[in-house]
Amino acid sequence: MLEACANLIEEVGYDGVTTTLIAERAGVAVGSLYQFFPDKRAVVQALTMRNLDQFMEMIATRMGTAQLDHWWDAVDTVFDAYVTMYRQVPGFTQIRFGDVVDLRLMDDQRDNNTVIADRLAGLLTSRFDLDLGELRLPISVAVEIADGILNLAFRRKLFTEDVVIAEARRVVRAYLSGHLD
Repeated sequence: MLEACANLIEEVGYDGVTTTLIAERAGVAVGSLYQFFPDKRAVVQALTMRNLDQFMEMIATRMGTAQLDHWWDAVDTVFDAYVTMYRQVPGFTQIRFGDVVDLRLMDDQRDNNTVIADRLAGLLTSRFDLDLGELRLPISVAVEIADGILNLAFRRKLFTEDVVIAEARRVVRAYLSGHLD
């Protein structure tokens, strides 16, 4: 059902997706869908959480196998994973991490970018032996910066994607260097 939802979002956008369409595409009765999900938002919420888990797993795997001599190598790993998600994961271009649907789709208490920042901070503190308390704010700000600039790259299409992605990396590195060097 999640895969059907992702493909439909890619094809018709979030607003065009209905629970009936999801059930039809998944080859299940709509009643079966409602056994797991009360509405379209819940399906998209589950899809968003799956995307976040996939994103974090991709980063952890890449960080586990790559030669990371410095924290900025990890920043590049995060950017690479995000770009991969954007270019390869069905539906990601439309809903990303749920902010298009609801700024608190992943967690009722925290906005989506805070959820992502907290997960990234946890990953980076364990990899580079950094203090989580000192890292939470800079990573939160870096996520907001990256989100805004990547929005310019992927949604607005004003400039060449790769040029804007490189600019996002440069800006985030410059910001974090004041906190992590």
